[in-house]
Amino acid sequence: MRTFLTGAVIACILWATGQTSLHAQITERPRPDEWNRLVYGARFIDRFLPMPAGRLSSDTWGAASVVPRHVDNGIEDRTCSYWGGNIVRADDGLYNLFVCGWLESSPKGHHEWPNSTVFRAVCDNPVGPFIVKDTIGRGHNPEIYRLKDGRYVIYVMDGRYVAEQLDGPWTYGRFEFNRRDRAIIEGLSNLTFARREDGSYLMICRGGGVWISQTGLSPWQQLTDRRVYPDIDGNFEDPVVWRDHIQYHLIVNDWLGRIAFYLRSKDGVRWIVDPGEAYLPGIAKHEDGTTEDWFKYERIKILQDGYGRAVQANFAVIDVLKNDDKASDSHSSKNITIPLNPGLLLTLLDTEPVTPSTQTLRVLISAEDGFDPHTDIDLHSLRFGASTEVNYGRGCKVKSTEKSGADLIVTFNAAGHGITSEEFAPKLIGKTAQGALLYGYARLPWIDCIEPVLSACAPVFTPRTQGTDMSVEIQNFGQEASRSATLHIAALRNGAEVTACTAAVPALKPYEKAHVMLSTPFRFEKGTEYDFVLTITGDGGRALPLRIKAAPLK
Repeated sequence: MRTFLTGAVIACILWATGQTSLHAQITERPRPDEWNRLVYGARFIDRFLPMPAGRLSSDTWGAASVVPRHVDNGIEDRTCSYWGGNIVRADDGLYNLFVCGWLESSPKGHHEWPNSTVFRAVCDNPVGPFIVKDTIGRGHNPEIYRLKDGRYVIYVMDGRYVAEQLDGPWTYGRFEFNRRDRAIIEGLSNLTFARREDGSYLMICRGGGVWISQTGLSPWQQLTDRRVYPDIDGNFEDPVVWRDHIQYHLIVNDWLGRIAFYLRSKDGVRWIVDPGEAYLPGIAKHEDGTTEDWFKYERIKILQDGYGRAVQANFAVIDVLKNDDKASDSHSSKNITIPLNPGLLLTLLDTEPVTPSTQTLRVLISAEDGFDPHTDIDLHSLRFGASTEVNYGRGCKVKSTEKSGADLIVTFNAAGHGITSEEFAPKLIGKTAQGALLYGYARLPWIDCIEPVLSACAPVFTPRTQGTDMSVEIQNFGQEASRSATLHIAALRNGAEVTACTAAVPALKPYEKAHVMLSTPFRFEKGTEYDFVLTITGDGGRALPLRIKAAPLK
């Protein structure tokens, strides 16, 4: 069982170490009781591996909790405080870290961050040390991604840079945002991006709203009217989203509670929250078991392999409270790298949907460099099925195995699989023959992960003698054409429905729009605000509802 410090204990530690502050930036978040039953491999935090051995030194800045440390991990020096940043591998094989920073001697100390400069730092490996090569320009919290046409985009707060090559030249500009009659959730900062299969881009904003851009530079269109984060009282920031060959992944940090959460999605639009911590302070561990005990881990970014799997996490870390990082003192911040267990490559060989009569499930486990599934697996430890089962030690058990060249086919007894109609990526958890963690996800072959996504704007009202006409813009943000569908509009006053109407929605190609006309005999009261709920059914995809308040007659 994992234990957590109480608020009183944390306060005592801060007092004893001189780290008290009116803005202590710590609170205790209660954990659900069910988390105590999670097995190893259920939590995302279980995927963090020891930091590679490097140049261990005490001749550096930092609180005693982070000295000595590997000073050649990530990027650090005595001149700049670094923050944020993610890595891309260039066509020449070099790793490029785009990170921001400011002079450590700045009078405002850490709070000089609004005047950050974005740098390009380079290394021949993903761990470090990264050496600054270029200055991009002003900006904070950079995140780089590549467009379908090969150009690069660096997002920074309130702007973005675009270049043909990683070494520039970079052109500054701003994104355009169309909120589409939805409230922007907690502002547009700390944006994070994932490229979709057709080259379009998904974006999650700090507040947890989902946005789509057809090119990654064209205007961003808001789809959701609610945040996709866990339904808890959290102070969320620093989301990071990525897509692999199976599914979309999202991690978001509760900065006040110093706990992060992990979510998964088949399309990047609708998300499920996996149980357990995604990361916590204390994850920067050396191979000998010692820990670099950084006070804050923020701005997580993910380095992916050729399958899209997460193989490394980058963090902005600071050794003390941000308010206690003063000018020209012994405290600062840097970017660190921590390797991740990427998981297994799994293929579910069964092509027909699971039914109550299903007796077995056949999973192919692929061989990879450094991993031989014939000799490196403790077969008795394997469990396969829905995450809701496997994460708690349940799921299907191994019935038999057979070789398939270098790969291994494992046949599981289907009993206890837990796979429902909502499942899209069942999970495997187990151990190697040496006791290390094995895990992986398999896509269900009968599930279509690329679907139409219909989304409506608010109605435009036109009063008439016998009622009210409404015009609604609907757009398909999916990567597949939709079928004919039906738009439903319900108007409520004080929680009671006062009118409802429907209209046909034509089939729409990806990104195509249509204007749908509806009529109701109801005449809305002048100056009165109503609750409207717009839903689309029968589109064969993932229609998103819209809930708004509006006064049809001003």
